[in-house]
Amino acid sequence: MRTPLALVAAALFVLVPAAPAVAEPEIPEDGDGGTDYPRGGEGPEGSEIAFEFEDPRISESSGLAPSLRHEGVWWTHNDSGDHPSEVYAVNEAGETVATVTLNVERRDWEAVSVAEGPEGEPAVFVGDIGDNFGGGWPNVRVYHFAEPEVLGDMVLDPAVLTFTYEDGGRDAEGMMIDPRDGRLYVVSKEFSGGVYAAPENMGPEGENVLERVDSAPLFATDAAFSADGTRYAIRTYWGVTVYDSADGVPGTSVGSFDLPESDQGESIAFTPEGTALMAGTEGEHAPVWRVPLEGDQRPEHAEVDEPAESSPDTPEGATEDAEEEQGAAIGSTPLILGGVAVAVVLIGAITLLVRRT
Repeated sequence: MRTPLALVAAALFVLVPAAPAVAEPEIPEDGDGGTDYPRGGEGPEGSEIAFEFEDPRISESSGLAPSLRHEGVWWTHNDSGDHPSEVYAVNEAGETVATVTLNVERRDWEAVSVAEGPEGEPAVFVGDIGDNFGGGWPNVRVYHFAEPEVLGDMVLDPAVLTFTYEDGGRDAEGMMIDPRDGRLYVVSKEFSGGVYAAPENMGPEGENVLERVDSAPLFATDAAFSADGTRYAIRTYWGVTVYDSADGVPGTSVGSFDLPESDQGESIAFTPEGTALMAGTEGEHAPVWRVPLEGDQRPEHAEVDEPAESSPDTPEGATEDAEEEQGAAIGSTPLILGGVAVAVVLIGAITLLVRRT
């Protein structure tokens, strides 16, 4: 038995083309001499830090959403832990320009969205949807209040929406609201996570049932719609997936990619013009990254600058080099396919040998 298997394995090694080597990521050491595994990568080309939170109170930013009333202002809040029930408005320099204190019991705030409220005016929605007990809470809540016309510190009694899941309690960190119809969605943070839709008409009294309408990426930590509703994004600790939702939810994936490395990536939001995502993380003075979107990842109504005219001074040979690279890629395809075919045959032979033995 050993001899035939060894021969087959040797043949497989010789005939199947080797996969290209992939560089292992560097694992930095933490302050205790151990290792701190990175979450994410470099992000798409053009990714840059938009600002850092200057307020020391914002140490566990877990949600991010652009204001509908104030240009250049972003709403955020802290995660669970020993934090007051405060929502912060931050400008493009990372400075806190307003603190809104909510008179509510606080369990585990995980997401924030700004959308049209019940009165037809912009409102801030705060998702108290986290559940570190794996679905132990009997229900989850979303608080909302009218977005202030004048930014400043204030204390409010927000309105409350209560939700239960149709298939039992879950831990969730993502919440998004479709700007076209006001439909609220919650994204659970699980191995087999899901996208849950709230009722079209949410009642302030009683419990609103969240219905599962789609699957979600592994360990989703936030979600957001674009300003026109034609795209939504779901992020994880490591990356993000963008969906085409022009025809509604669930949408169709139009691309996934790594986000810039962060300590604990918890938030995602579209920029108002729709050409980029804003990605945040927990930690004191944490950075918020601006991550550009390309092609179909951009919303249908994204405000995109007209591309510059191509230069007539294209270096000689550039086209030829590109064609050679394309030809090389195409030329390698038969070899790869041939290797795969050989592998299939040899694996079949291995299976037969094992069965006969």
